[in-house]
Amino acid sequence: MSDGLDVIRFLAQTVARGASDLHLCADSAPMIRLHGNIVPLPEPVIDGPTVRDLVYGLLSENQRVRFEETWELDFALAVEGVGRFRGNVHYSRGVVEAVFRHIPERVPTLEELGLPPVLRRLSTLEQGLILVTGITGSGKTTTLASLVQEINRARAGVIVSVEDPIEYIFPNELCRVKQREIGNDTKSFPAALRHVLRQDPDVILISEMRDLETISAAITAAETGHLVLATLHTIDAPKALDRIVDAFPADQQAQIVAQLANCLQAIIAQRLLPRADGRGRVVAVEVMTMNEGIRSVIRDRRNQQIIGMIEIGSRDGMITIDEAVEQLYRAGSIDREEALLNVRDPERIQRIPVVKKK
Repeated sequence: MSDGLDVIRFLAQTVARGASDLHLCADSAPMIRLHGNIVPLPEPVIDGPTVRDLVYGLLSENQRVRFEETWELDFALAVEGVGRFRGNVHYSRGVVEAVFRHIPERVPTLEELGLPPVLRRLSTLEQGLILVTGITGSGKTTTLASLVQEINRARAGVIVSVEDPIEYIFPNELCRVKQREIGNDTKSFPAALRHVLRQDPDVILISEMRDLETISAAITAAETGHLVLATLHTIDAPKALDRIVDAFPADQQAQIVAQLANCLQAIIAQRLLPRADGRGRVVAVEVMTMNEGIRSVIRDRRNQQIIGMIEIGSRDGMITIDEAVEQLYRAGSIDREEALLNVRDPERIQRIPVVKKK
């Protein structure tokens, strides 16, 4: 690498410091996301041509061609002795830049992630649609991986994933796991999902529902006796439902609503919040599971009532984001300001006496 610059060294520093992401940008030192904050590595400023050379040095010939054709590229990178990463290469103001997300080698358990106990019960379901939602960087992929690994260890079957790119690697335990990557194993999400039912799956993992075809295929698979796990970029259950329905033409929306009411099993909406002690982040999770009341609300498109239904559904393992955040605040895991920023009803936090940080 020019002037002794080495992406592998940057990635090693990222992992050593416990950061989640490495950013390579023109006219900047390499930057990492550490506990949610962007901080520079102790490295020199890199100009645009050097960033391009560094990034291109990591890509295969096929990946370079794909990037130059589409101007966007997601790919997986395994570095011996350092770890596994999800890379994204893109242009910014005409200059090649890149981001690398560290993927831990071992899939954490549901308990290690601090997820509610109801998720273990959801992992025992044999059919239907489970959605994990949240903004970029909220830990959706890790939660999905943890659910898949729970299934992999608990019962025999076939798990087929469609991912862009493959992040966590699942060993074959009780299940045979077939991981398919966009660009290497299949052309696209819709192409993979058109054929997935002929691959005899029990569980189908979709790393992201991005378009109408993918959403439609996921719902169809969930209706035909398969368990489908997928992520969606929305902040809560009502917005997830709106996003799915609004993806379809108006004349198809009534049918999709009816299908969702029948096949949806749960929506898990999560956020990663900085810990009060500055030592990393903690997950806050809203969980909506299905009962007849919620199915009826979905059928009638009364999505504004869903939060109220979650509030009274604690017996079924449901929890609102306000309840989750309040629990974290009372435990001293997050500070008051962070709690106030992440609840729908700030007065809920304001009524609580100030909790001292641990």
